Amino acid sequence: MRARVGSLPLLAVAVLAASACSSAPRSRQAAVPALQAAPEPAPAVRVMLPATSLSEEQRIVHALNRLGYGPRPGDVERVRQMGLAKWMERQLEPSRIPDERAQAALQAFPTLTRSVPELVLAYPEPDPKLLAKVQSGEMTQQEMRQMAPPERRPFRIPAELQAAKLTRAVMSERQLEEVMTDFWFNHFNVDARKGAVKWMVADYERTAIRPHALGKFRDLLLATARHPAMLFYLDNWMSTRADLVMAAGPNKGRRMGLNENYAREIMELHTLGVDGGYTQQDVIEVARAFTGWTIERPREQGTFVFRPAAHDQGAKKVLGHVLPGYGGEQDGIHVIDILARHPATARFIATKLVRRFVSDEPPPALVERAARTFQDTDGDIRKVVATIVSSPEFFSADAYGAKIKKPIELVASAVRAVGGEIALPGDPGSQQVGGGLALALQVAKLGEPLYQQQPPTGYPDVAEAWVNTGALLNRLNFALALAQNRIPGVQVDIGRAVGAADREKPPQVLDALLASLLQGQARPETRAVLAAQLDNPEIIRATSDDRKAAAGRPAANTPTANTDVDKLAALVLGSPEFQRR
Repeated sequence: MRARVGSLPLLAVAVLAASACSSAPRSRQAAVPALQAAPEPAPAVRVMLPATSLSEEQRIVHALNRLGYGPRPGDVERVRQMGLAKWMERQLEPSRIPDERAQAALQAFPTLTRSVPELVLAYPEPDPKLLAKVQSGEMTQQEMRQMAPPERRPFRIPAELQAAKLTRAVMSERQLEEVMTDFWFNHFNVDARKGAVKWMVADYERTAIRPHALGKFRDLLLATARHPAMLFYLDNWMSTRADLVMAAGPNKGRRMGLNENYAREIMELHTLGVDGGYTQQDVIEVARAFTGWTIERPREQGTFVFRPAAHDQGAKKVLGHVLPGYGGEQDGIHVIDILARHPATARFIATKLVRRFVSDEPPPALVERAARTFQDTDGDIRKVVATIVSSPEFFSADAYGAKIKKPIELVASAVRAVGGEIALPGDPGSQQVGGGLALALQVAKLGEPLYQQQPPTGYPDVAEAWVNTGALLNRLNFALALAQNRIPGVQVDIGRAVGAADREKPPQVLDALLASLLQGQARPETRAVLAAQLDNPEIIRATSDDRKAAAGRPAANTPTANTDVDKLAALVLGSPEFQRR
């Protein structure tokens, strides 16, 4: 049931419909111990910060929001003491960042590290004989489920992957690596609900996406092209030379043939872009080059294999490049090289990265510079990202707070902002896959079910895809659930955000929340709207009972007017300043 608290949803619509954020008076966070600087090797990429009209605190908050999932309590001061340029350099080289806490948490998700064959064996689909009994009425669905406990069902694989994704987003110190892994998964999207992909998706992200998220684009493209998850999702595993007839097996005598799905998407969505200058004949030639790239028994073994007998051995011509006949598996690899180094690919990838980090409408001059870096470095993603995030456009007033957060960005940043703790599997009171899955379900409610986007485009990264009245109400309802500790396996203490503010003086409480959750960056209009709610009986509640203190609330045993901190915090999390990054 959707949570509605008096007039709060109506207020959320008014607040969230406000114009883009602008700068506000600074409010420093409490000092925290300085990070101990140890001697380090020279960074792989130097970051030179440009001149900007943004204050130091605004620059830090902007970087934390764009290169990661937002600041936690104390993060702004920690980055200030380290130096913003150094923090950005470290994020661009995640292997240099200790991340023991997040890595330890991931040990609670065993499916993340198992191979595809191991997962197929450990999490089988229901026995066809049992399904037949259910269909005939000899057995009930409940009886069949009891024979296949939840911990042995295939759905546990994507469920653990979803839980781990939110756990990483909230806990990991390697924030840019998490952002880039999410970016590239959407770029090379597969849907975990399609057939055998459910057994392959965790391995796909672990072996094809994550290791190359800040590496060479050519390596990333090849890793995704060869992975069984992509081969199954876009049907290339069934693509063969046109005259192939199956000689054995259940499909004996069946005429196979060319499938163009992957060939089309690798050019339109993965490399050149829809305006990249390829033709339908190029699609056919690329499809011919990838014939024989298939999967060894998808529902049993699930590993990549090249079958020469299924490959079209004829000569091919792709974008003007001739591939001589009898190239075998090298035909596909040659196509990967052609596409990865094409100028249209450099521009297409640069445009998407600038859109992700800077603006829904990418500045053309920055796109050109990023594309030039892509070409000059043979597709070095780390250096392309460095070009973008050290640019004047990135640190411009126009870019500051100008992008609407996707659902995963909103959920992760809200948990981080309030210092939330995520329970892991096996923790007291946790679900089977912990609080991470509960957060993933919140992301799904907001319109972004993870690893379940059916179109190959992945989830969009522009405001129009995520902003409407219904979506904004759902976002506020999430904020209320979080602030009131109603998300299973996720514990927050809003009282820490209020600090020493006098609960009997609502303006003080509001100021404390704005300083803690928005780093004091609320526009005057937003503060005025929120201040107007301080007389709302839903915010000021008369208490005269003997209730024990709840998270974020003082114990109440004498008649007094106390600020309902969790609801006020939810309104702050629903403000345009927090909904944007």
